Amino acid sequence: MAKIDFFALTVKAAEIADDKKAIDTIILDMRKVTAIANYFVITTAQSTPQIDAISIEIEKTFKEQDIRPLGKDGVFSSSWKVIDYGGIVIHIMLSEIRESYKLEKLWDNAVVVNIKKLKSKTEKITATKEVKKKTAVKKQQKL
Repeated sequence: MAKIDFFALTVKAAEIADDKKAIDTIILDMRKVTAIANYFVITTAQSTPQIDAISIEIEKTFKEQDIRPLGKDGVFSSSWKVIDYGGIVIHIMLSEIRESYKLEKLWDNAVVVNIKKLKSKTEKITATKEVKKKTAVKKQQKL
């Protein structure tokens, strides 16, 4: 069985949430804080249908990679869903629930991963790969 890259999956989950117009998405690095999970993704949805859309898309995307949740909570909740993948726990909730439970404050000794820096770095790597690919194609065409 291949080793799961939980960090890459965590970033993907955060990207999916953002693509589905979630707000205030954060990644917490939990590795030095607890054995519960390596990372938490915490995001806010503006409605119950948005919670469902985000959770469905994350599960669908991960399932395509043959990664299934170990557990789910809030399946019948209209305000908060939790998807547990072992190394990642994803919290999708309405703003009033997030404000009430304050998970970021509860886990304030966890490191917050800067998503914007990650996206910027990923975009630069992708752009560099594309340039290298085009250069290789041009060289091949000359031969």
